[in-house]
Amino acid sequence: MFPALETELKQETLPDPYEDFMHHHLQYYGYFKAQKGNLPNSAAHQRVWKTSPRYMLNGSFGERDNLISDTLEKETFLWPTCLSSAGHTQIGAVSRDSLMLSSPLLRSRQLLCDELDEVNPRFREPRELFSFFSSRGPLQAPRWPIECEVIKENIHHIEWVPPQPEYFYQPTGDEKMPEVVGEEQGTVVYQLDSVPTDGAYFTSSRIGGKRGIIKELAVTLQGPEDNTLLFESRFESGNLQKAVRVGVYEYELTLRTDLYTDKHTQWFYFRVQNTRKDVTYRFTIVNLLKPKSLYAVGMKPLMYSQLDAATYNVGWRREGQEIKYYKNNTDDGQQPFYCLTWTLQFPHDQDTCFFAHFYPYTYTDLQCYLLSIANNPIQSQFCKLRALCRSLAGNTVYLLTITSPSRTPQEAATKKAVVLSARVHPGESNGSWIMRGFLDFILGNSPDAQLLRDTFVFKVIPMLNPDGVIVGNYRCSLAGRDLNRHYKTVLKDSFPCIWYTKNMIKRLLEEREVLLYCDFHGHSRKNNIFLYGCNSNSRKHWLHERVFPLMLSKNAPDKFSFDSCNFKVQKCKEGTGRVVMWRMGITNSYTMESTFGGSTLGSKRDTHFTIEDLKSLGYHVCDTILDFCDPDQTKYTQCLQELKELLQQEIHKKFNNSGQEMDLEGSWSDFPLSDIESSTSGSDSSLSDGLPAHLLSMADELNQKMVLKKPKKKRLQTRKQRNEQHQNYLRRELKLTEDTPGRAGFASTLQKQSTVLRNAENSSSSVRSESRGSTELSGRDKGTSLDPPLTSLVLPKNKEIIQSKKPGFTSCSPKRSTNSSLGPAPDVKPNWPRTKYPATRKDRTATAVCPSLHIYTYP
Repeated sequence: MFPALETELKQETLPDPYEDFMHHHLQYYGYFKAQKGNLPNSAAHQRVWKTSPRYMLNGSFGERDNLISDTLEKETFLWPTCLSSAGHTQIGAVSRDSLMLSSPLLRSRQLLCDELDEVNPRFREPRELFSFFSSRGPLQAPRWPIECEVIKENIHHIEWVPPQPEYFYQPTGDEKMPEVVGEEQGTVVYQLDSVPTDGAYFTSSRIGGKRGIIKELAVTLQGPEDNTLLFESRFESGNLQKAVRVGVYEYELTLRTDLYTDKHTQWFYFRVQNTRKDVTYRFTIVNLLKPKSLYAVGMKPLMYSQLDAATYNVGWRREGQEIKYYKNNTDDGQQPFYCLTWTLQFPHDQDTCFFAHFYPYTYTDLQCYLLSIANNPIQSQFCKLRALCRSLAGNTVYLLTITSPSRTPQEAATKKAVVLSARVHPGESNGSWIMRGFLDFILGNSPDAQLLRDTFVFKVIPMLNPDGVIVGNYRCSLAGRDLNRHYKTVLKDSFPCIWYTKNMIKRLLEEREVLLYCDFHGHSRKNNIFLYGCNSNSRKHWLHERVFPLMLSKNAPDKFSFDSCNFKVQKCKEGTGRVVMWRMGITNSYTMESTFGGSTLGSKRDTHFTIEDLKSLGYHVCDTILDFCDPDQTKYTQCLQELKELLQQEIHKKFNNSGQEMDLEGSWSDFPLSDIESSTSGSDSSLSDGLPAHLLSMADELNQKMVLKKPKKKRLQTRKQRNEQHQNYLRRELKLTEDTPGRAGFASTLQKQSTVLRNAENSSSSVRSESRGSTELSGRDKGTSLDPPLTSLVLPKNKEIIQSKKPGFTSCSPKRSTNSSLGPAPDVKPNWPRTKYPATRKDRTATAVCPSLHIYTYP
């Protein structure tokens, strides 16, 4: 069949075991069509594969054949528009190096052959385990629920930092509060069709969403003089349900609730076209649900002009006048709605503008950023990109492992871990911008970034809820529930993102100590940035969970507010990532809340946060980790002492307000922190709604199976049963030793033990008979007694076992070491300069990079 191979095959005397195995394996799955005798040896015919056109290896980049059975692998892919020409050149290089055997003889996609490789073809690295983008190149297009219509345009915005501070709007008291007119007296100019709400549930998804022709939902213009605005929100992260024209330049807007729910209206992001300049427009959102909002204290909406971006390179900016947040006048007996109204003038005629609640950061934006990391030859050496799991709709949840390669396994095992995540709430895009700043710094070439990578293993999940981000939800996933209330879930298939996240952290805790867990969020009712943590019950580590937030407030004094931090654990927050990770053993477990508004502190007082402000906080997180783990514990000790003084003041203030007196020099440290800590009810928290109806039965079945798997407790034996069991054991041993001459000495020992037990039983029964007096005959229990000395040996051991099983009993991990020097030193009060974060640290020595190492050990 292959004449060129016959002479060489004749020289082969012994079959290669590996080739024989691969022959059977590939033939079994239908990939190998030839007979066993026609199988070419890989070592002998390497040059034939390279020279014969029949066996040429073609580039697999971007190609798909009919051998792929996975439906997710058969999808179309979206080429990134955010890469430069250099990026596409790198992708082309990857496509030439990544090769696939397309021969009809051997249809394996796992073999790679380089042009300079003179030995055997090598196997491809396992998919979804190693670098995700390097072998595929194009980005996977987002998958939408099949109910959602999606326009075919790619929306992209430039990044821009305003040259001047954007101050809060100052209310005058004369702002109008327009009454809601509705479509009865207005004209509907935009309305989404068949949006799934409460009662429906997610079934399937596809790229591009709903099948069929995309409808034109906006009204048709009657001519060039028609000044009706054209609305659109059917793009990634967009949210607008309906627009009603109630005046020549006035519009009432209705936001779409989170899919498969009937609430959570906060995030908005939509487009308007056919604008007119020098005309004052009024927009009023009529179905907001929160009674309090930052719009009531000066926050402005964001606007983006495409003409300004193309002409002047100007991006998102704060716009709006006559801003008012007030209660809706309609009262239908249900949950009350609130309105947000504002006016503005567009900068150009016939412009395309966008409005948003905050700076958008989409799933495609994330993929473009990760693709640039994967194609960076330096960053890809210490940042490994993995697929943590697939979301409910089939979108990839990415996991980044960032650390310097370790020379030995022992060196890798000594590194502590830091876990960071963002966008569990899809409408809180400020979390993504903080994460972006963190990644920019940790992947940079500064000495501090190198030191962090040498010291820690960073596990980063930049987008926990990609489905919600794609469809424009504010709080929920496609399961119709807040994922940050279901970290205890057992439903892996319904909540895969958080189930796999928790499982990953659980495995990480078995390998190494996790120093810090932080989940990035956004806040719509408080300004500044702050943390929610958990009070430690250990007196040894009392107040230690508050040191990291205090350090962060010192490193970012004009953005971060320690006074807004809270450390109380409420029952309604038991399902959050912060509390669940804390109960798993991570002391420094936090939720970082970043405002949608701006700062009320320092030099940034009364100004909105920009993208650069949020990124800088990511840098300050890295800075604070270095301070927190500095071998010189001066800063740590100073913060701990300062925290104790602050707590004394709070306790004294509380007792003064209540008219009581307390000696603070006494046992003030025993005062429960929960008594002086306010609740986090002012946070952007949503109470858990429980599981949807279609998941309740599934959860009950899983819980029932888990209960059935638990072994039944054995009933405790009586003394009589234990003695009889022990005597039977001694009799069996005696019988065995009688049959074995070599064990005669052991038999004599057993006889003595048996005699001692019988004597002990007789003596103990006689003692009981003497004490019972006239009831000695009825009181005898026929050998049910146990020797008292033996009892004294057994009971304490049982007590220890029972004590260790009690809830709340904790044991220190052997890996974790506590430093007694972390306690306060009253005599030492070092100066801590509250300056900005320096670019380099002279007191730290950066570890030299070793590019010559070829074998790396990754934790």
